Amino acid sequence: MKKLKKILLVLVILIVIVGIGLCGYIFHLKPKYEGELQLKNLQAETTVYFDDFGVPHIYANSEKDAMTALGYVHAQERLWQMELLRRIAPGRLSEIFGSVALKNDKFFAGIGIEEASAKAIAQLDKNSPSYQLTQAYLDGINQYLEEGVTPIEFTLVGVKKEKFTIKDVYNIFGYMSFSFAMAQKTDPLLTDIKNKYGDAYLKDLGIEGEFNTTRIKISKENAEDYAAISKSVAALLDQSPIPPFVGSNSWVAGPQKTKSGKVIFANDPHIGFSQPGTWYEAHLITPKHELYGCYLAGTPFPLLAHNRDYAYGLTMFENDDIDFYQEKNKAGDASQYQTPEGFAKYQISKKTIKVKDTSDVVLTIKTTRHGPVMNDLLERLDRKNPIAMSWTYTREPIQILDAAYGLSHAQNKEDFKKAVALIAAPGLNVMYGDAKGNVGWWASGKLYKHNKGVNSHLILDGASGKEDIAEYLDFEKNPSAENPKWGYVYSANNQPEAIDNGYLYPGYYLPEDRAKRISGLMDAKSDWDKEAISKMIYDNTSDVAVGVVKDLISNIDLNAISAKEKEAVSVLKSWKGTSNLEDVAPTIYNKWIYLYLKNTFEDEMGEDNFNLFLGISLGKQVIARQIKNENSVWWDNIKTKNAKETRKEIVTKSFHETVKALQEQLGTTITDWKWGTVHTVEHEHPLGKVAALRGLFNVGPFESPGSNEVINNLFFGLTNEGKYYVKGGPSTRRIVDFSDIENSWSILPTGQSGNPFSKHYHDQAEMYNAGKFRKMKLNKDEIIKTSTKLVFKPKK
Repeated sequence: MKKLKKILLVLVILIVIVGIGLCGYIFHLKPKYEGELQLKNLQAETTVYFDDFGVPHIYANSEKDAMTALGYVHAQERLWQMELLRRIAPGRLSEIFGSVALKNDKFFAGIGIEEASAKAIAQLDKNSPSYQLTQAYLDGINQYLEEGVTPIEFTLVGVKKEKFTIKDVYNIFGYMSFSFAMAQKTDPLLTDIKNKYGDAYLKDLGIEGEFNTTRIKISKENAEDYAAISKSVAALLDQSPIPPFVGSNSWVAGPQKTKSGKVIFANDPHIGFSQPGTWYEAHLITPKHELYGCYLAGTPFPLLAHNRDYAYGLTMFENDDIDFYQEKNKAGDASQYQTPEGFAKYQISKKTIKVKDTSDVVLTIKTTRHGPVMNDLLERLDRKNPIAMSWTYTREPIQILDAAYGLSHAQNKEDFKKAVALIAAPGLNVMYGDAKGNVGWWASGKLYKHNKGVNSHLILDGASGKEDIAEYLDFEKNPSAENPKWGYVYSANNQPEAIDNGYLYPGYYLPEDRAKRISGLMDAKSDWDKEAISKMIYDNTSDVAVGVVKDLISNIDLNAISAKEKEAVSVLKSWKGTSNLEDVAPTIYNKWIYLYLKNTFEDEMGEDNFNLFLGISLGKQVIARQIKNENSVWWDNIKTKNAKETRKEIVTKSFHETVKALQEQLGTTITDWKWGTVHTVEHEHPLGKVAALRGLFNVGPFESPGSNEVINNLFFGLTNEGKYYVKGGPSTRRIVDFSDIENSWSILPTGQSGNPFSKHYHDQAEMYNAGKFRKMKLNKDEIIKTSTKLVFKPKK
């Protein structure tokens, strides 16, 4: 008995020791929010106040000191995120994740971002403030890398620490720019449809922009399965450990639209959800400069920001800045391809991709006058017919660093506009408002035209030169609006009005739902205040969906449906288009939409292409329009012989299947079919995919309001499962009120920190889901009262 007691005592002591050790290790891993640290290269003592949500307010005697401190505190919260982001563009994820990341690495290593970064860096003025401040920021990151705590992810995965360089900054911007683009998902799929079924099938998809009726107002032939490109690129982006940029809303109310007579700025960029989230907020204060901004991991200047003088943000323009060209090899000599001047040799280069736990992979990259050949970079693509990708970002001079610096250091509206003009790619709607009462937006990007009759949504002819870019447009011709007479500017990824004498710029614009809702609400009143704007930015209503429901119901015989189906119709008829947690109608609506699309398009497209179609802008655009076209060629099911299906038949069949499926999934009581039951969000960390680590790294799941294409755009993919897992949404919601600038509002989807042991890892998640906000503090006295204090002293 005594022996047993001794054994138990030893076990208890061991457990206590392990527990103490584990607690000590966790405490050691937490970010440092108070105390003193020494930093090299500081000119003077710099103080960082971390407020009650972990936002650093950095007070420094010089901007260079502020940037060094920013680099350090940014790294202590987001070093793992920085590491992943800098590895995507040069194809270096396989070094830490192994062969599972090889497809991603081969593609990104081959499309030329790293080479374009090197070329841009070689042209930089090393004495410019943008360069000097970037180096100070990188110095702060690298000092943390050397002296700070190693993130737990580095330990679990086995990451070797390497210094950050300015090339990493450019590569991060390059990946961001590619994830904005939509052509790589869309053009090959449309070419495939055209080649298999003809132009009539394309016409019903509205690819000439005819579905984009709510436009942002301006004040000024081959049988090859091209869809393999679309499927491969879509899969790469979906499986990336860093989410793509997707859409966004922004609107800026001018003085005549607000109760106070001062500008109110609202912005909520839509980005795929991840943990940690996209943005890191920081407030920098020096004698000559103050800015409160949202920073991408590993980049020195914020893309969203404000101070007491002006505010800015962005949405995605969704313009077409990628073209695919079918090249033609010389007969009998695959080392040459045809050009308008004769045959030319492919440029050949090689890259080595290091793969964890296995041998290196040598990638051979072929490049034409248009750009890199995709066939060796993507799976499933036929090697015989080379397809090259021409992308504005790698083709034009990259001035993104000077642009980001210029946006964050503008002295007036004209300065700001000059900075926007430096961005060749990606295409952005850059939004602006200031304390003087100015509002504006400018579309960034080097826009261009092809010859008349060339459809840039299809794979183009690379051999003749007839479908090459014919003309580049001056920035002054880009869509824009400055202080328009209607009193506000807005963007919701919808198509702008025509430019350059009636030219509708081609792109991959999203449906008009959000644009229509925003412009309708803004037009309806002229006494907006911060509280009203905050309700609007969390708005869950789609007026377009209500119209679609009416069109769907008009196609079924209400006398020939069951009692349960009549109950479902009654719910839909009384629906106001909302997608709140307790609503039932959106559960019925989204299931019906999915089945109507499936029964209409899948027979021609096949399962893989149909699922791809659902995820691109055209698949969303078509919903409200195609249902109105009784004569659409898509209604007929090509797999049924001796029968030609009609719109009524397809819509009715889909409705019967909807009600049956929902009863099987959620029970026979329709009031139980609540939206919050099926629409959920979980913020996934790359390591949270491992079941044992999910609870530590992931945030959620939560029942979620919102939906596809409402202002509170918590978007999801349509699937047969009837569960709508939120893929992304507002990456921040910001409201800057120039009548009360010290009390402007923000919220992040989870929290400031990327450290799972920090109290700021997920302290905003419930507030975000409930549509609440927190202050973006500017008042120093208030900041000091609610903050911890970390002092950086110059290291001697």
